[in-house]
Amino acid sequence: MSAEYGQLEAGELVLLIDHKQRRYLADLKEGGEFHSHAGVLPHEEIIGQPEGVQVSTTRGQKFRVFRPSLSDFVTAMPRGAQVIYPKDIGPILMLADIAPGMRVFESGVGSGALSMGMLRCGAEITGYELREDFARKATSNVSRFLGEETLERYKVELRDSYEGIDATGLDRVVLDLPEPWNVVPHTPGALRPGGVFVSYSPSIVQVMRVVAALEKADYVEISTTEVLNRTWKVEGAAVRPDHRMVAHTGFLTRARLTA
Repeated sequence: MSAEYGQLEAGELVLLIDHKQRRYLADLKEGGEFHSHAGVLPHEEIIGQPEGVQVSTTRGQKFRVFRPSLSDFVTAMPRGAQVIYPKDIGPILMLADIAPGMRVFESGVGSGALSMGMLRCGAEITGYELREDFARKATSNVSRFLGEETLERYKVELRDSYEGIDATGLDRVVLDLPEPWNVVPHTPGALRPGGVFVSYSPSIVQVMRVVAALEKADYVEISTTEVLNRTWKVEGAAVRPDHRMVAHTGFLTRARLTA
């Protein structure tokens, strides 16, 4: 993704939005084309234009063009595993207090959605992932959205975190795993005193087990949060909440390690 915010250039990632609010990602290339059921859109129609420009395909379908936000990319990017969605990524970044230079251990990197949020905050991540295809997908997505140079702060190993953590002096541990309680006993010694632990779990039964493990491992300030997301329709004087909302996706459990 370009650090400059002037005209759109070849090599940039862009977001195309049609009249039905359908969203597509495209990597701009000299001589490239975007193909859809609505016709062909030459990249030449986009390159050199300002962000927000409206362009048309060979069949007259109009698209609005923007640089994608992280939220746009996460919801539209290629994926192998189910991703943690933006409504939970934001709270995780706050609960884990991710900041520049933080040494983060992440396990269950999946397609890299949460990794990108933490990397964008300036963290340095060591990730353990069991599946090689997921590790490749996560690394590819991080490189595509944040740039290849970001991979200097993103190391994904094909390892099982249930068996242990080799790293020491970590500032944060962030997990998206079926059985995070199996990792908890390995975190003292890997995570520095005062360090923050955060896990994402779809089931409250999972939460119960991870909380019990945290209590046994001398963690304090243990809390669990659920984030609900409801949008509103605002059309002049007609204002009402949407009939559908993004309710339960997962529980966020946070704790701090004692000395």
